Amino acid sequence: MLAALGVIFGDIGTSPLYAMHAVFNLDHGLIPVNQESVYGIISLVFWSITLVVTYKYLFLVMRAGNDGEGGILALTALLRKATKGRRLFGLFTFLGIIGASLFYGDSIITPAISVMSAVEGLELISPAATKAVVPISLVILIALFSIQKFGTGKVGRLFGPVMVGWFITLALLGVPHIIEHPGIIAAISPHHALMFAIAHPFMGFVALGASVLAITGAETLYADMGHFGRKPIVTSWLLLVFPCLTINYLGQGALLINEPSAVSNPFFNLVPESLLWPVVILATTATVIASQAVISGAFSVTQQALNLGLVPRMRIMHTSKSEGGQIYIPGINTMLMIGVAALILGFRSSGALSNAYGLAVTGTEMLTLALFCAYAHIVWKWSMFRLLPVLAIVGILETLYFSANVMKIPTGGWLPIAIAISVIIIMTTWMWGSYTVYKVRGEIEMPLDEWLTKIRALNLPRIPGQAIYLHQSKGTVPLALKENVRFNHTLHEQIVFVRVLVRNIPHVRHVDRVSIERLGEPEDGIMSMTIQLGFNDNQNIPHNLKWSSGKDPDFVYANDDARYFLSVMDFRPSDEMPWYLRWRRSLYMFLSRNAGSRMEAFRLPRHRTVIIGGSIYL
Repeated sequence: MLAALGVIFGDIGTSPLYAMHAVFNLDHGLIPVNQESVYGIISLVFWSITLVVTYKYLFLVMRAGNDGEGGILALTALLRKATKGRRLFGLFTFLGIIGASLFYGDSIITPAISVMSAVEGLELISPAATKAVVPISLVILIALFSIQKFGTGKVGRLFGPVMVGWFITLALLGVPHIIEHPGIIAAISPHHALMFAIAHPFMGFVALGASVLAITGAETLYADMGHFGRKPIVTSWLLLVFPCLTINYLGQGALLINEPSAVSNPFFNLVPESLLWPVVILATTATVIASQAVISGAFSVTQQALNLGLVPRMRIMHTSKSEGGQIYIPGINTMLMIGVAALILGFRSSGALSNAYGLAVTGTEMLTLALFCAYAHIVWKWSMFRLLPVLAIVGILETLYFSANVMKIPTGGWLPIAIAISVIIIMTTWMWGSYTVYKVRGEIEMPLDEWLTKIRALNLPRIPGQAIYLHQSKGTVPLALKENVRFNHTLHEQIVFVRVLVRNIPHVRHVDRVSIERLGEPEDGIMSMTIQLGFNDNQNIPHNLKWSSGKDPDFVYANDDARYFLSVMDFRPSDEMPWYLRWRRSLYMFLSRNAGSRMEAFRLPRHRTVIIGGSIYL
């Protein structure tokens, strides 16, 4: 429970820093600071948290775990498994790609808005500190990205106690102001939100676009379910996080009714002047933790996308010997750091950046709801009658949230859309290119039976040793083997074709991973090995070969004597490609040139790996 508090609640736990400020500073004070508005907004925030976070995520969506793992790509994998061979397979894959793309936008915006909102507390200590907000925020976040390569295992032990202190502080800051204006407790009633929306439909609609900031981080609860399990997350939320958030929002509402001028920064105006420095430091620490959770989430989503074949190969470093989920991806880390720095320099305040935030959040949450309903209907066999309350309550609310945030596209909402479109283009292009290359290779690779007949006739000499060829196609000969024979006119004593398949589940047990099949006649000395992995499993080929040694009486992994062979294709443009697809071909060729090495991706030893080249026309 303490570990869950320290990792996954940072994002939603720091929302009080900027949510109320964003609502009442829309369009230079569109929503007046009076009792009717405050009660309406507090009611809206409370019921949004209750329905979206508690009801939807904790009690519904988190029940749809993929072997214990959560997140929109894990849910997509479940649906891909349930609809394989059907038309819905492609639809659910595309929806998952959109959701993951929006998550990347969230991963860039969250660190920037969270840390800036905390550092802006310095403005209440000294107005001159306004100029220091941007440089201080940059220094903090660049330092955070710089230490990612060391992993978060040791630092993570400190996160839990810090976040417990943060949530207790949230409650303690709200209580005195609730005591001064106890009537604010009545704002919990949903009729205040409804009355405000009915009396002021335009203001109510616009307020939705900003109040969504109170539920940022809800998707993180589901995404990190595999690390902690559903029970600790639910327990932490119900016993500590939800009550403390509610008390703080009620306190901010009471403060605004008593002191409308506090609207400039409702959260930090809760803090007694003598405690501003400690609270600013604690808030900054909490936002760093929130940023860390989102950065780690981006690494996890990238690993899932990589194993599902949605993105090019990237270098992945495991930062813990005992925890496989603690990873570091240098390329993603660098891109996130550049993106966050650009946002801070471009928007320069959390208020300005809040306009860019809501669209990524609501878009991801709507897609998660759609995929969950599809999963419940297809796999759990829920009737539409049973799904109707979910769609009527949460679906309508999230649709309104999304619609309200669409209005913010001209003032910053375009940013997550631009990021998402870029990622979607990359993912769909990589899938298209990989499938195209797979088909072309299938046309130029010789059928295995035909090749074996030819090789037997040549009676080539056999050299001692074990040759391992990574080859995805079944029934054909690896291009690297064909070229090796053509140049060297020899064959190894034992030849093993290794095929890696990534299944739509997070993990595959070691005992279930490997299947071995003999090809040709016994004297041919050729075997085919299929290694099945989950999308969260480490694709370490030597490690999996060691586990498979002895599974077949004729296969014993040669360890340090085994030689690995890879075929690397050089892609060349073909005039046969239609003109309207040539931009996509150019993008795929660029991505392929800059993709991580297959040798590194499969953890092959450099001094025992031979790379043989070839050309393919696209």
